[in-house]
Amino acid sequence: MQVHIKELVGALKRRDHRIDMVGPKAQKTDGGRSLTGFLGDARAHMPAAFNEMLEAGYNLKAYRQLLHSARAHQPDILYERYNAFLLAGLWAKRSLGIPYLIEVNAPLCHERSLLGNLALKGPARRMERAVWQGADAVLPVSDALADYVRREQVPDDRITVIPNGVRTELFQSVRRGSLRREMGFADKIVFGFVGYVREWHGLDQVLHAFARLADPALHFLIIGEGPASAGLKAIASELGIGHQLTFTGARPHEDIPALLGVMDIALQPDVNDYASPLKLFEYLAAGCAIIAPDRPNIREILDDGKTALLIDPDHPDDLSRAITALATDFDLRKKLGAAACDLIGRRDYTWDGNARKVEAIAEKLLARGAAI
Repeated sequence: MQVHIKELVGALKRRDHRIDMVGPKAQKTDGGRSLTGFLGDARAHMPAAFNEMLEAGYNLKAYRQLLHSARAHQPDILYERYNAFLLAGLWAKRSLGIPYLIEVNAPLCHERSLLGNLALKGPARRMERAVWQGADAVLPVSDALADYVRREQVPDDRITVIPNGVRTELFQSVRRGSLRREMGFADKIVFGFVGYVREWHGLDQVLHAFARLADPALHFLIIGEGPASAGLKAIASELGIGHQLTFTGARPHEDIPALLGVMDIALQPDVNDYASPLKLFEYLAAGCAIIAPDRPNIREILDDGKTALLIDPDHPDDLSRAITALATDFDLRKKLGAAACDLIGRRDYTWDGNARKVEAIAEKLLARGAAI
């Protein structure tokens, strides 16, 4: 289960709501391999349009599953995380007559079209529009993403922006642990990044900035791996700073809070224009000074010079200047880190807060009998 789904479900359960999860279940082949993985490999060799028809065909199974669960559990609300080609939730809302809330994390038709991964563009867009217009409440994770929903003629009174969040108790003591000393960073200024490492992140700029600063106290900690990892290691070696770069490899999410507590500065070099990056909220909760892209969706969360340093992701020199500023200014690091941690509480960027918002929307819909 993905982190944000697990955390929102957990927060709703802590508020004494019963959650009945309906979705595809992992199955094993005779050889013990995941059936989902096996089918995924097989679909990679099939025409895109055929794969998308299979996606649409899943609606029949999903709709039956939803009706079966509804008969067994009598839900008050149907909450769905939006996916392309998925109409089953909308059909179930109409059959059951209960309010239908849909969480939107990305404009998937637009996203897949840009990546060249959408063959049936017309049907996909019509299905997306039908779902967004048919929901009683649409919950995009950023206002920039809400603009995509508005363009599909969904009225503002049915749109509520709910960004991602954190479970703050996981981060309360991360600065007091021994991990920093155990990793050999006790006397270091640690820059860090969490995630899948791609070329367009521009993390090589961190290494070039380190080489220019020539400060052996600087260290770059990358929690994750990816296609750019080998290149970064090679660059660090060429620059003579290989000893200032550490890769932990991919780590389970439960390890992330303690690892963030090791970092002084956390990097979110670039992001698309509608995302609500989960790691950004975790950086905030850990009290890291943050470098992030100056994008509209990021400005919804961060203020340049107050809670982060925002950079133009299209100009690598901006990242280099921000790295230099934070590497050489202890007071700035301390100020931004404290403000970041405070921001989580002030704006309630928490999973418990998100659960309260979802609950309030659901209660309002139930009170006025929103479902038709």
